[in-house]
Amino acid sequence: MNDPANKPMTFFRFEDLRVYHKALDYGVWVQKTVQQFPDSGKSLAGSFCEMARRIPLHIAEGSAREKSAFINHLKEGKSAIRACLVLSTLAYRHGFIMQAEEEDSRNQLMELTKMLGALITSLQKSSAGPHDQLEDEFFPARNW
Repeated sequence: MNDPANKPMTFFRFEDLRVYHKALDYGVWVQKTVQQFPDSGKSLAGSFCEMARRIPLHIAEGSAREKSAFINHLKEGKSAIRACLVLSTLAYRHGFIMQAEEEDSRNQLMELTKMLGALITSLQKSSAGPHDQLEDEFFPARNW
């Protein structure tokens, strides 16, 4: 895994968000995990990968918008998280993944949900510009 705290600031601000990197890591985990699905699970695998990709995509797309639009995109990211939870549960119930993998997925999704919720709360409380005053916990590579 990449450590965003050791990287220089980027041109694209969303790349400095810890939650963005966690979402990318989850997408990689899903991609690797669905490779073990049998042919009968390819449709589920495709849906799972698509939903996992939507999480960081919503973070990235929303970050370039004004604060209220960014919050809406983060909420869409949370919706993609819930879809991933359903898809991982289905994968487990079909026998495509083991219980430990389903629990790993659930734990990663809970962490992402908490992180997105905290970012949404921070944005809602912020009276500054679009996202100029976000706390260091969200942008570890920046010193605000």
